[in-house]
Amino acid sequence: MFSLIRIELYKIFSRIRTFIGFIAIGLLVPLIQVALFIDGETYIEFSLQNLKEAFDFQGNLLNGYLACYIILATLYVHIPFLITLVTGDLLAGEAAGGTFRVLLTRPVSRTKLLFAKFISGLIYTAALIFWMALISLLLGIAIMGTGDLIVIKNTVYIFAEDDVLWRLLAAFGFGLIAMWCVASLSFMFSSFADNSIGPIILTMTVIISFIVISAIDLSLFRVVKPFLFTNYMGSWKLFFETPVNYDKILMSAGALIAHIILFFGIAWYNFKKKDILT
Repeated sequence: MFSLIRIELYKIFSRIRTFIGFIAIGLLVPLIQVALFIDGETYIEFSLQNLKEAFDFQGNLLNGYLACYIILATLYVHIPFLITLVTGDLLAGEAAGGTFRVLLTRPVSRTKLLFAKFISGLIYTAALIFWMALISLLLGIAIMGTGDLIVIKNTVYIFAEDDVLWRLLAAFGFGLIAMWCVASLSFMFSSFADNSIGPIILTMTVIISFIVISAIDLSLFRVVKPFLFTNYMGSWKLFFETPVNYDKILMSAGALIAHIILFFGIAWYNFKKKDILT
């Protein structure tokens, strides 16, 4: 199994499209941080304009931790697309290239091959999120330093400098589970497709549609909302509340993991029954 995973990882990282995500993050994250460094005071003034009459804010509010928090909020905007560029091609790419029959003539079962590809896709996703976390934290701190973090929701939360880093790391960890769910969805669609365009389009269509349904407060949508994985993807924000609602975080993580298992189960069933003709 480890040999199969190494082979699949080699195949993933030997393709140019694999590095599109790393390059995009490497360009976008510094751009956001430089923009905040230049015009961040205006952003903070606008965010706090209704609070400054009642509170006196002091210290370095424009810091690398705030920049990292803002970047985290973009996790579900562009990262799913970057992930599906690779995971949507894991099975569909083999079908399009006509290499499945060659692969399956080797003494390797379909289940082992599927597991190797799936785990390799999860490793790629983890590497992408790790790169995003690394560059967000290190570059943000290097440019703007550290300080207290202010988070404005229904309540204003102010976290001391020494109480922020673990929250950011935990949020990235939860974000990784959410992105694994996205990778699993595109992997499932990939098992049905003969080219990678279909899984990419379908995955992004499902995510956008589910986000819209989750955002609209209608009685019909309230019934289906608990069954949509997108409803749980934003639960990383719970780490930035006091006290932290660990029960809700664990429930959300459990729902995402259940979806991962479901998506992989569908992919496995389809791949086991699929007639490989090319």
